[in-house]
Amino acid sequence: MAQGSARIGKDRYRTEIDVGGHGLIADEPPALGGGGVGPAPYDLLLASLGACTAITLRMYADRKGWPLESVEVGLRLSGREEKRIDRSLAIVGLDDEQRARMADIAERTPVTLTLKAGLPITTTLA
Repeated sequence: MAQGSARIGKDRYRTEIDVGGHGLIADEPPALGGGGVGPAPYDLLLASLGACTAITLRMYADRKGWPLESVEVGLRLSGREEKRIDRSLAIVGLDDEQRARMADIAERTPVTLTLKAGLPITTTLA
């Protein structure tokens, strides 16, 4: 299964992430006291959902032999107390019936289902 780590030192909010053998930098924007050298944590959450959606839809179209040219996943996080994500799909190369099926598939991508179901998190001290 997936695993990763995040490390922060004395650089204000700049966080080094290692996940799936890839290094990333996360940070907060200057308006929140960070240096803006990487995406903020909620930006990374949206990136995960967007990537999973795009990849899953590409896999589905390939498996069906559909002439999908491209998928653009637009994402917006809103709400302070009760957060919500609005997702839009711009699908090029498919007819209306295929596009509707792709929208249905998007509702069942692995990351979509995880976010909708919630995920228990256990914290321990190392």
